Amino acid sequence: MSAAQRLAEARELLAEHPVVDGHNDLPWALRQQVRYDLAQRDIAGDQSAHLHTDIPRLRAGGVGAQFWSVYVRSDFAGDEAVSATLEQIDAVAQLIDRYPGDLVRALTADDMEQARATGRIASLMGAEGGHSINNSLATLRALHRLGVRYMTLTHNDNIDWADSATDEPRHGGLTDFGREVVREMNRVGMLVDLSHVAATTMRDAIAVSVAPVVFSHSSARAVCDHPRNIPDDVLALLPANGGVAMATFVPKFILPAAVEWTLAADENLRAHGFHHLDTTPEAMALHRVFEADRPRPVATAATVADHLDHMREVAGVDHIGIGGDYDGTAFTPSGLDDVAGYPNLVAELLARGWSKADLAKLTWSNAVRALRDAEAVARDLSATRGPSNAVI
Repeated sequence: MSAAQRLAEARELLAEHPVVDGHNDLPWALRQQVRYDLAQRDIAGDQSAHLHTDIPRLRAGGVGAQFWSVYVRSDFAGDEAVSATLEQIDAVAQLIDRYPGDLVRALTADDMEQARATGRIASLMGAEGGHSINNSLATLRALHRLGVRYMTLTHNDNIDWADSATDEPRHGGLTDFGREVVREMNRVGMLVDLSHVAATTMRDAIAVSVAPVVFSHSSARAVCDHPRNIPDDVLALLPANGGVAMATFVPKFILPAAVEWTLAADENLRAHGFHHLDTTPEAMALHRVFEADRPRPVATAATVADHLDHMREVAGVDHIGIGGDYDGTAFTPSGLDDVAGYPNLVAELLARGWSKADLAKLTWSNAVRALRDAEAVARDLSATRGPSNAVI
């Protein structure tokens, strides 16, 4: 089969089994670039000059459901973090209201299936970092009522009850309150997201959780030794838990040669007064100057496929998915430049002998099943105990 034939087959498969993407930072990009002025970034048309994401490219990429990240930076703290998270949630609501023919609010697995049946993109939300609840289980429940269906336990920094993958260990994983957060997430039906957390936190959370966990945008540490990735012993826990590890496309997490380059590029941003996660035009201009003198190692769809091959081998095909992290990263792989690129990844996996049944699990079924199972757990738990009012 030729490459063109594989790509056509990939598009055909995605028409029936579209991508559930675990993580897209469009709301944060809209906050940074235009302070949520959607008229300035009308995603009904081509926004490739500014964003990785717009509706035509979501359609071209075969995306059927998107967990929009309602992320706020982890240096936001206390009530500031809560307020900013609410603004992010409001931005997603504005997007859904503005584009009702293409986007539809989804809260449940059934909602996702209904969206697929009507040809719209199911729009769910995930909060990226436990700092967004300011140590309050009531705030956690409020976010769930507003539609947030997963919470990443940490972002890049430790919080009062959980260790991050990219900070110095402080708790040795989860504290007692952190375990109570996981239990309360199980009770309300919010998926526990273990991207960004320390391996000790991953293990603690899986030991506590009676519902499937997810990794909304993490890849395999055995393939690229970065602390943001998932160790094999943790991947091996997913079948018993029912969870799903969604491979990310961020080059510094998937391509060993890109790790050192990105550290240097991030330091260059800081030296010029920018946050290292800044992707504004000014920051990207600095990156381009840096890259001119020091060529950037470039990942490809094959790089991501290497991770998925390994994750399938260790966790099993029922426990993997996709979480691109578009609009949350300065750089993307060649062939996966933006949200239109998913067919290229599926075509690469077809070339490696993945069956259509396995690809359908990767793109759609696994993520939907994890949410459905979490809903079932929540129904059982909420029938036997009420809300937790635990505090640190």
